[in-house]
Amino acid sequence: MAQKHKCTRREFLHSSAVTAGALALSHMAAPFAHATGSDTMRVGMIGCGNRGAGAANDCVKSSPGVEIVALADAFGWDNHFLGLKNQFKVANDRCFTGLDGYKKLLALDDVHLVIIATPPGFRPAQFAEAVERGKNVFMEKPVATCPAGIKMVIEASEKARKNGLAVVAGTQRRHEAPYVETMKRIHDGAIGEIVSAQCYWNMGALWQERAQSHWDHYKSGKWSDAEWQIRNWLFTSWLSGDHIVEQHVHNIDVINWAFNDVQPESVHGVGGRQYRKELKYGNIFDHFGVEFFYPGDVRTISMCRQIDGTTENISERVVGTKGFSNCNGVINGENAWRYEGPRPNSYVQEHADLIKSIRDGKPLHEGKRIADSTLCAIMARESAYARQQLKRSWFVSRCTLNNLPPDDLRLTDSRELEPVAIPGEYKLAGR
Repeated sequence: MAQKHKCTRREFLHSSAVTAGALALSHMAAPFAHATGSDTMRVGMIGCGNRGAGAANDCVKSSPGVEIVALADAFGWDNHFLGLKNQFKVANDRCFTGLDGYKKLLALDDVHLVIIATPPGFRPAQFAEAVERGKNVFMEKPVATCPAGIKMVIEASEKARKNGLAVVAGTQRRHEAPYVETMKRIHDGAIGEIVSAQCYWNMGALWQERAQSHWDHYKSGKWSDAEWQIRNWLFTSWLSGDHIVEQHVHNIDVINWAFNDVQPESVHGVGGRQYRKELKYGNIFDHFGVEFFYPGDVRTISMCRQIDGTTENISERVVGTKGFSNCNGVINGENAWRYEGPRPNSYVQEHADLIKSIRDGKPLHEGKRIADSTLCAIMARESAYARQQLKRSWFVSRCTLNNLPPDDLRLTDSRELEPVAIPGEYKLAGR
């Protein structure tokens, strides 16, 4: 079962453990940690699945002088991962396996930048270790699955900022030209004051065949509880955060962006597990409906689902006193406008922006921002699980939920999968 960890508001917002002396003793002496100017950017990959492979390719394409020089993955090098290893010509002694393989990669002094693309539940500890080792970081979203992980990410982000390290998250819309230009206009008052908003990630089911294959391996005794849950991470709440956190955080982050990153004050959610009822689909829901309450009682409707045969809608919309916008290149109303500029690949652009910021000595700092948006999604999940309206102030000061994997977790461990949340029976940690 998940560990419990009490997060006070003071602990959540400020790291009391990091002092100036501790910073001086950290691993910031690694050579070329910033890789400024024309230095080759030497990149280490942590997590080499489909998402990691995509991020590695985008990073290499984004800028000249970028090399993938080290790899770490829990499960070693099957044919898929071997292709990644061979593509980037990574030497065998710089490929690390096992759940602690990332620590060996981070100990390499000549790695300037790391890409963290492991299951979300592992990201807080890996990010904190990367910052401690003086690495610039690209970290996929979401950055945690529980408040304890959010606290860890915020503390590490502040340490990265103080130490001049760049942190960029995989929220590519923040680097996508139509979104960027639209948000500039929204913030300049093009639609007036925002009075409501909507965001959606409604789509079909994912990982159907993979879930069955994973289940067959697990039931045959080839995999332990821990290995099945980690390989089946999308359907495992402590690792993915449920799909509202793992996926819908993109849209929630866009709405927060429209509000100039002012956070909602409370949330009220519903959801359930209507179609994916079999245990091979782990313990996550297949649909959520959530209302976020921003300051001034401005409300956002948030919907997401993964159910086949349903209408697909992945979008955002904000409504103001002078018009409305899709946040992605179109404004309607008094100041109607449509984006007609270039549209570079945003998955590549986010890496280009990160690397440019490192080389220019003006590191980007996106850690706290994505931690805030991830927390919004976690709040929404917990509200839906419990069918209770939750205040952000309660969540950051008294919620004790800690899904962080134990430091001694092994792939061979027995680890009971927590049951699916049943409204009326689900107990909020801290109440």
